[in-house]
Amino acid sequence: MTPVLLNTQVLVYLLSESVLWGLLAIAFGVTLPMLWHWDFGSTSEEQYALERRAYLVMTIILVAFVLKFGLLPFFVFTIDRLSDLVPGAMCAAGVISANGYGLPLLFLKLLILFGLLLWMVLNHYDLEAKNYPWFRLKMGLFVLLFALVSVELWMDWAYFSHFDLSRPVSCCSALFGQLEGANPLPFGLDIPKLLLLFYLLYLLIVIATLAGQSWLELAGYGLFVFVAYYAVVYFFGTYVYELPTHKCPFCMFQRPYHYVGYLIWGSLFGGVFLGSIAAMLRLGLGIDTRRLERFGLGLVSLFVLVCSLYVGVYYLRNGVLL
Repeated sequence: MTPVLLNTQVLVYLLSESVLWGLLAIAFGVTLPMLWHWDFGSTSEEQYALERRAYLVMTIILVAFVLKFGLLPFFVFTIDRLSDLVPGAMCAAGVISANGYGLPLLFLKLLILFGLLLWMVLNHYDLEAKNYPWFRLKMGLFVLLFALVSVELWMDWAYFSHFDLSRPVSCCSALFGQLEGANPLPFGLDIPKLLLLFYLLYLLIVIATLAGQSWLELAGYGLFVFVAYYAVVYFFGTYVYELPTHKCPFCMFQRPYHYVGYLIWGSLFGGVFLGSIAAMLRLGLGIDTRRLERFGLGLVSLFVLVCSLYVGVYYLRNGVLL
């Protein structure tokens, strides 16, 4: 057994994920026959029993999904703590790339997070409508999410079970640095053009949200999250570290930087996911999601504000830019 599996944080994380999977498996077993027999227009005894069972199942799913939100930052915290154990790693960047499971697992977790938010929002509007107009849709989505969560649990165990502690990993400087002068930015962009695109896309999201242009809003969010990742890693992050050569999306989760990575990345993905979900539900189901759209915009605005403040405060203190 690899020593990684004996780490306290790893054990707590894996056992928590396994317990939540067990709860969701129970809900999954009840959901399948409900989907087959559900008929809200029926007044039969069977339908009344299904409605009572549905409320219990939705409560279990909601509680499990809320707890999974807490496990994502705990996963980041856990792999960051493993940097003391994995040779060559200085933060979570080296640990997450220590084997072939790490990065696909991280992307899968983000995909599941989007799906969980979508289910929770859809469930809210479905219950608010009183007659469960989207019951089959949301429970079908749950079936898909359960399949993804099952794959995630398998990858969690595979990831933490396949650490070779005799082989050094690359540190964040090697993974994200500009080796041999190569430009790491997409489409041949430089930093000024990247920042111009960053703020223009944010402005596009603001205008599209306030104008109720859902297609434009959805496109804006999709482009913004891509550009924002590079902007944080290769520009704003250097002001968090106050070092122009330090380019890493993970070190900012550490104590020396006041754990600001949780705020920066949490507000970015939370805002983009909620804003995109609101636009999708307005376009696909005709739901009035204006309040949710503004909440998503608020989180993205917080992200932009925090990033910009790091640059502004550094300039006020030192009179120069990095």
